[in-house]
Parts: sequence; C-alpha cells; structure tokens
Amino acid sequence: MNNILVQIGIENYIFLCVVLFCIGIFGVLYRRNAIIMFMSIEIMLNAVNLLFVAFSTFHQDAQGQVFVFFSMAVAAAEVAVGLAILVSIFRNSSSIDIDNLKNLKG
Repeated sequence: MNNILVQIGIENYIFLCVVLFCIGIFGVLYRRNAIIMFMSIEIMLNAVNLLFVAFSTFHQDAQGQVFVFFSMAVAAAEVAVGLAILVSIFRNSSSIDIDNLKNLKG
C-alpha cells in the first residue's frame, strides 16, 4: 500500500470528501447566483473524483484514476458549455440571477 495513504489514512480522505460534497450541496441549494452554483457543482464533482483516487490508491488499482481522468475531461467541456450559456443569458437579461431567469419563459 502507498506510504502516504498509510500515514494519512483512508478515513481522513473520506471525511474530506464528505465535507467538500456538503459544501457543494450547500452552495447549490442556498445560493441563487448561477456562477456560484456551477462552482458548487464542480466542488461536488471534485470531491467524488478525490474519493475515486483515494480508493484506487487504497486498492492499488488504476481503474479509478482512469475514470477520474475522463470525468475531468467531461467536466471541462461541461464548464465551457455552461459558461457560454451564462454569457448568452447575461447579454439578454443583464443578470445571471436564477430568480430572474423565470422571465425568459416563452
């Protein structure tokens, strides 16, 4: 097993991932700014990716790390599309507040 993982312990990685995921959930549920909501979703995704890497290292199997690599590639594309949508919404309504987006309905 990896020396760093033995020193720190898998429990601490799990605790860190739970804390990061809860921060992300809090940001999505309680903030109305679209950029902060996207950042919160990214924090949740990074928490899950960190957990994949920790368990992959714990079990000495590279499959979790390969999955994280592809997950990060998809997340980068997601962020690019999401920011393009936000820029388009900002140009039309001069705001990125989620509550103001209800006015865009047909």
